[in-house]
Amino acid sequence: MTSDMSIASLVLEASFVVQLIMLLLLGMSITSWAFIFQRNTALKSAQAELREFEDTFWSGADLNTLYTELSQRDNVFGSSLIFCSGFKEYVRLRKTSGIAPEAITDGAYRAMRVAMSREVDELETRLPFLATVGSISPYIGLLGTVYGIMTAFIALGQVKQATLQMVAPGIAEALIATAIGLFAAIPAYVAYNRFSTKVEKLENAYGNFMEEFSAILNRQSLASRG
Repeated sequence: MTSDMSIASLVLEASFVVQLIMLLLLGMSITSWAFIFQRNTALKSAQAELREFEDTFWSGADLNTLYTELSQRDNVFGSSLIFCSGFKEYVRLRKTSGIAPEAITDGAYRAMRVAMSREVDELETRLPFLATVGSISPYIGLLGTVYGIMTAFIALGQVKQATLQMVAPGIAEALIATAIGLFAAIPAYVAYNRFSTKVEKLENAYGNFMEEFSAILNRQSLASRG
């Protein structure tokens, strides 16, 4: 076994199984980083959309005008989509005779609930993958380490005189698998926790808006029937 202890040489001289595990972990790391950047952009857009919509909605804008403006956009998402779904259902039910005001409000609320569920599902896209990478990457790396150390000691047992110089490269190349596993797991785990917190805050904000908007619709329904 060579005494060259550079990381590149250790990776190149590792056994096929250890190299395969390293390649798998490297692929998982690259994929998770791509998802991290993509989710970070998506969540920032959702937060900016929420702030912009709430500023417009609570500024006293006319609901019909706001709905018309939002429905004409090419890409409606987040709280804007929730508002459009609820207001559209509210207008449709109001045109139907014989429906109680409470039923109109409940119908609008259910429409907003469906829209919110879809938006939250979209925000949570890729998060399960990050959670999986964060949880299993260390174990995959540990598997490569165990296999590499086992191979090194098997080879060591075939020589009459064992020295540290002989066993060190084998153990070092095996430990690289654990290092790569941690390199893949730590960013994915941190990103998953951070993004999950952001999604939870957005979901709470959507839910609060739905409750407040439903109260407004209920008052309008009662006033119109009165």
